[in-house]
Amino acid sequence: MPNAEPVLDLSPAAILPADHAHATLVGRVWRPGLGPSLVTLRGDDVIDITSRLAPTVRDLAEQPDPAAVVAAAAGERVGPVADILANSDEDRRDPSRPWFLAPIDLQAVKAAGVTFVISLLERVIEEQARGAPEKAASTRAAIDKIIGHDLRALEPGSPQALKVKEVLIERGVWSQYLEVGIGTDAEIFTKGQPLSQVGPGAAVGLHPVSTWNNPEPEVVVVSNSKGRIVGATLGNDVNLRDVEGRSALLLGKAKDNNASGAIGPFVRLFDARFGLDDVKRAEVTLEVVGPDGFRLDGRSNMAEIARSPEALVAAAIGRHHQYPDGFVLYLGTMFAPIEDRDAPGKGFTHKVGDVVRIATPTLGALVNRVRLSTEAEPWTFGFADLMRNLAGRGLL
Repeated sequence: MPNAEPVLDLSPAAILPADHAHATLVGRVWRPGLGPSLVTLRGDDVIDITSRLAPTVRDLAEQPDPAAVVAAAAGERVGPVADILANSDEDRRDPSRPWFLAPIDLQAVKAAGVTFVISLLERVIEEQARGAPEKAASTRAAIDKIIGHDLRALEPGSPQALKVKEVLIERGVWSQYLEVGIGTDAEIFTKGQPLSQVGPGAAVGLHPVSTWNNPEPEVVVVSNSKGRIVGATLGNDVNLRDVEGRSALLLGKAKDNNASGAIGPFVRLFDARFGLDDVKRAEVTLEVVGPDGFRLDGRSNMAEIARSPEALVAAAIGRHHQYPDGFVLYLGTMFAPIEDRDAPGKGFTHKVGDVVRIATPTLGALVNRVRLSTEAEPWTFGFADLMRNLAGRGLL
């Protein structure tokens, strides 16, 4: 049986958006001896556009027209995008050369849960199975018999949805996940702290206590402090199904661990060629290739999201909650893997060494290798480090 870890394909052909030559892309690169830098792509080159106007992605997002600022920015060539992508593989990195980071910095990292019907049903199953994967198949069949797929056409919070809620309560299958899936309020939670997300080529981390977990391929939107969505990227909201299934009060442990969220490869800013309508039409693909030879493929179609990106952003920010540095929002996934990997009825769970590829043509591909959170690269560069670094470079 194969036991060699799959190799990460970080070539430009595998990572960049299909129309990258015409896209306004923003990323972050670690430049040895200098620190984190704001970059864009021009042709095959990575260009450092860090300036006093926009020393961070947060500052760029606050501009009236971020894409225009990027287009007009003077810059310094860092190197070929192919070389910097290749050096972003955490296991093979040369620390004396530049590599890509997650393309966000000071923004709060939020996530929306249960925004697709399929993932909604799987969350109900997790809850009913109490985190035990061997109980999931029978629980899934029982719940599907009662609920069916009638929820797919429901508008969350509508009179029809609230009627379904009443019926489900009467049948004894109401769930906290159904509450946020078809009820009035969206689930918005904190995925991680600013600067905690890893980028392309880095390892994503699983808490060592988990034995039932999965990737969550998602579109991530970038909002400024006024609640205006200025761009989008891809994300992997790594999920511990057994931990969250035992109790929703363990959501923090299930979701927020070292390297438990990946974002990238770039933020694609909205411009004349790309906007929110393109985000709503995106089909996100998932590929997992394991050291055991296992392969998993899936798709998540944004057209099937139950709450629009604008509605989810509005649920996060407003008079009730401000984000002075803006925020990024994982929009949720319809993908919930149920294929058996090791034994019948056990479903899918990660193995250390899995390679996860999340992609859509307009945003490119986010590729990461799976490790335990205790073995992934520690998160050591925080707010204070960033402020000292930018001040020392004369950017503040």
